[in-house]
Amino acid sequence: MGRPAKPLLVAPSERTQLESMARSQSLPAALARRAQMILCMADGETNSSVAQRFGYSRPTVTLWRTRYRERGIAGLHNELKPGRPRRATDEQIALMINKALGSQPKGRTHWSRRSLADETGLSTTTVHRYMTLFGLQPHRSKSFKLSNDPFFIEKVRDIVGLYLNPPEHALVLCVDEKSQVQALQRTQPMLPMGLGYVEGVTHDYVRHGTTTLFAALDIANGTVITQCKPKHRHQEFLAFLRHVEAQVPSTLDVHLICDNYATHKHPRVRAWLARRPRFHLHFTPTYSSWLNQVERWFALITNQAIRRGSFDSVPDLKRKINAFVEHYNQHPRPFRWTATADSIFEKLARLCKVINGTEH
Repeated sequence: MGRPAKPLLVAPSERTQLESMARSQSLPAALARRAQMILCMADGETNSSVAQRFGYSRPTVTLWRTRYRERGIAGLHNELKPGRPRRATDEQIALMINKALGSQPKGRTHWSRRSLADETGLSTTTVHRYMTLFGLQPHRSKSFKLSNDPFFIEKVRDIVGLYLNPPEHALVLCVDEKSQVQALQRTQPMLPMGLGYVEGVTHDYVRHGTTTLFAALDIANGTVITQCKPKHRHQEFLAFLRHVEAQVPSTLDVHLICDNYATHKHPRVRAWLARRPRFHLHFTPTYSSWLNQVERWFALITNQAIRRGSFDSVPDLKRKINAFVEHYNQHPRPFRWTATADSIFEKLARLCKVINGTEH
């Protein structure tokens, strides 16, 4: 067994930095994994269990543990390789980084490698190297939207509670509709994939019409109940609820997770639910459809059956959707929800702290 390793002590300030590195998507993946390993070992995990979790050998884990103990976070970076001494000074690199972070080029919204090189006098290769090293990607952006729902906290706790601790003798279904699914027919036959080249499709198409896909995802086993409707009014939603009622056992309560679309709150829908006390509606907060797991399933069917398909009519589109659903339900895989309500609130707090004080 050998001697047990000495406890790995991490200062609170360094722990915060390590946690930021561990969840970063812009830093090199190897550096993020090293930060994750250090955090695990700081929490008391052995070198062997960390090696097994991350798929490394035990000597590799021991190496990074030793380097962190001796040099701190700087020890997690790769050693400098031999070669020609760098020509760019620390001041030039700091100027380039500060320009990329704190300013915009004239007449444009973001910097590029060449524009930064022209502005700072460095070569494009040097700019690219240090932008990669520091995880700077000015050419990329990601969208976000903060909810303005006054009951945001209560609704998040309600829905996350259903995911993590579903009630007994009950069924939890994530319900939504994917409207305006287009039956697009490519104007020319597709070029099949071959050795050395990808599948080819024409950029133009003939639009034969649309359908609305209603879906109810069972979070316990991953199966999906679906129906295609020509529209997405409250009449179609009521018809789908009746279809769901016929599909689920009558002895179980049914918890439906829906978004705030007006159709879901129509008086006739409320009256139908009031006559069926075993049905319970749970609404996601405004601008928070990411809480509804069926949205992930919609992305799945879009990527695997709809986006690259060619359909000569709406009935053809419906047949192929139903074929995908039938095959999917034969081998369902439920999505694993791991985020707690508190972790979601902590992430939102970090986001609000970053955007606080900006121009907008």
